[in-house]
Amino acid sequence: MAQIILKSVSISIPNYSQESFSFRHKILGRNKILKNKLLLNNISLSISDGERVGLIGHNGAGKSSLLKLIAGSYFPSHGSLYIDGSISSLLDIKFGLDPEGNGIDNIRLKLLSMQVYPSSNIIDDIIEFSGLGEHIFYPLKHYSSGMLLRLGFSISTYITPDILLLDEWLSVGDLDFKDKSDSRMNHLFSNSSILIFASHDHDLLHDKCNRIITLVNGSISSDIQVN
Repeated sequence: MAQIILKSVSISIPNYSQESFSFRHKILGRNKILKNKLLLNNISLSISDGERVGLIGHNGAGKSSLLKLIAGSYFPSHGSLYIDGSISSLLDIKFGLDPEGNGIDNIRLKLLSMQVYPSSNIIDDIIEFSGLGEHIFYPLKHYSSGMLLRLGFSISTYITPDILLLDEWLSVGDLDFKDKSDSRMNHLFSNSSILIFASHDHDLLHDKCNRIITLVNGSISSDIQVN
């Protein structure tokens, strides 16, 4: 059973400013640490199998930092983090794509990074879902931004993880592809063991989630069950 446990977790990062003390420093710049910036402040949290957790809060409240912590992009400065289950992060679906490689090369590399063996059947399924046709043989540096999103989405959402992390609802491509992407998103929402979904759309969160956590200045302000 999937599970996430945070115990008194804080994340702080250096907060730099640029100061110029001479003509040379005006050219080269000089980094000065003002003080550490606190992204998360003493978060204790337990999320269990079957929970659909919505994260709300103003920009800078800590929603993305919490998602990045669980995804493994951040590490606790203080406290401890325990995760049981496979994770799929849809925070940046274009992350890890190589602009010099073609679509098929990128499918293989991305699947391997997801610890999925890139069999010919899986690759064919992803190509068909993406609808990229012959463009799948072209280097990604020649793709439009919409084509990149379609490819990244098609790969990143191919498997259903134990734990799904999402920052805002993903709906990409033209009208036909949006219908497919919405259908796949709903499938992932329904079949992942744990969902953690950050959004500014409160109605969507209350529709998709059974628990809502409000973050303010990196701390949990409220944690309530809904639906």
